[in-house]
Amino acid sequence: MLTINFHPFQNLETERLLLRRIDQNDVEGVLALRGNPDIMKYIPRPLAKTKEEALAHIAMIEEKIENNTGINWGITVKGSDKIIGIIGHYRIQPENHRAEIGYMLLPEYNGKGYITEAIKAVVEYGFEQMNLHSIEAVIDPGNTASEKVLQKNGFVKEAHILENELWDGKFWDTVIYSLLRRNFKK
Repeated sequence: MLTINFHPFQNLETERLLLRRIDQNDVEGVLALRGNPDIMKYIPRPLAKTKEEALAHIAMIEEKIENNTGINWGITVKGSDKIIGIIGHYRIQPENHRAEIGYMLLPEYNGKGYITEAIKAVVEYGFEQMNLHSIEAVIDPGNTASEKVLQKNGFVKEAHILENELWDGKFWDTVIYSLLRRNFKK
């Protein structure tokens, strides 16, 4: 079984991005992301409608880091402290050396390759720092943009599960993509 330890917290840097710890000063950015119906369209979770709900989300992220049960980074463009997205490892399964990756980005930053760049850094962290064997991404089958970015990063489709998640009175399908450590290319 893996021992997960996110202490000290490690920022990740790419050519254009700094992935850093999210804090209470990011409340507006978190609200812009988690409160945007277009961003949340494929994520079966409640919209953040107030600063208090965004602060609660930040507190939940922090608690997971403190407890070594999950890690998220705020995505920033180098030279700016404003978060334009969130990315991280969720649903970590230490017994299986596996974690789920998740990400979101403000719409005005789509199409610039930022998520591809951030995924590469977070996947590398997962394999090299967390010592994971595999990383999965669980997406809505309608989210073709997410599917393309995963494929671009070497993820392969493992499964399409029909109506396996009930959210807001509707059963959702999920598609699982994964990347094995041995297939990861820096």
